[in-house]
Amino acid sequence: MKTLLVTGGAGFIGGNYVLRCLARNPEWRIVNLDLLTYAGNLDTLESLRGDERHIFVHADIADPGVVGELFAKYQPTAVVNFAAESHVDRSIDGPAAFVQTNVVGTLNMLQCTLDWWKGRPEQERAAFRFLHVSTDEVYGSLGDTGAFTETTPYAPNSPYAASKAGSDHLVRAFHHTYGMPTLTTNCSNNYGPYQFPEKLIPLIILNALEFKPLPVYGDGLQVRDWLHVYDHVDAINAVLAGGSIGEVYNIGGLSERTNLQVVQAICDALDRRCADADAGPRQKLIRHVTDRPGHDRRYAIDCSKLMQDLHWRPSMDFESGLEQTVDWYLEHSEWIERVRDGSYQGERLGLGGAD
Repeated sequence: MKTLLVTGGAGFIGGNYVLRCLARNPEWRIVNLDLLTYAGNLDTLESLRGDERHIFVHADIADPGVVGELFAKYQPTAVVNFAAESHVDRSIDGPAAFVQTNVVGTLNMLQCTLDWWKGRPEQERAAFRFLHVSTDEVYGSLGDTGAFTETTPYAPNSPYAASKAGSDHLVRAFHHTYGMPTLTTNCSNNYGPYQFPEKLIPLIILNALEFKPLPVYGDGLQVRDWLHVYDHVDAINAVLAGGSIGEVYNIGGLSERTNLQVVQAICDALDRRCADADAGPRQKLIRHVTDRPGHDRRYAIDCSKLMQDLHWRPSMDFESGLEQTVDWYLEHSEWIERVRDGSYQGERLGLGGAD
């Protein structure tokens, strides 16, 4: 049985990874290490209740005792490191938590992995992989043209991006210093099922359903490349299976849209499904609000290396992916309500009131 140690596997991307991998690979076992902070949600993994191939461990990736015990007990063939504080607005309000999880936590994962990996037989060391999941935000901001490649210099502009850049550099250093077999992926903006509702697409869907104001930062012309989470999961497994040790692979959705276009598309999709003649079209709810401090203007990913070397490409175009995502939120009101019972109630974050 192939055993993966997955960190952050109760979050949005990690949870989708766990679900998709176990559904497609009956011979896999996943040890899922998650601290269950505000964005971690065991409801996402409800379908795995009683499945012996899913072992959930409620603990911190920065705890060397716990992580060391998991290596000793389960002997994983790979680590996939999703665990991270990931919301830019939250990093503006409280950057320390991002450094603790994204930098200190990743360092602990690397150190525990190295200590265990060095003691394995040569054949097991050669087969082992540590895959670190990162973001295109480490590269900074683009102008009107061009795209990030794997050799674009790092220029992070938010505390979140800076903390992820730090973790990326540590992963690189552990490969070059100790020979540890690492891989790094840098992805564009994800969307899809089970996304925590502080992020743009689920926040707009839920607000628009209730005919609440739809906040758009600044002029709304900031550009992002949108990647469906299922395509991201498949790309990660392509890199895990065939990526060259020590390499970085950018993962993009080939779907650049302005934030305003995304919000308008969600409004139109909901109007087609849940029209209200008295309330009128939902685009009337759009409100331009003060921009986020240090808001990057444009991200775009060049993922040609991944497509050429590992024969992956996104299967979901943005229009159909967004329609499916809207349908998912309409069909999963119980999951949404349980998430909303927690600390986040749709309020704006990231106005600069640091801890």
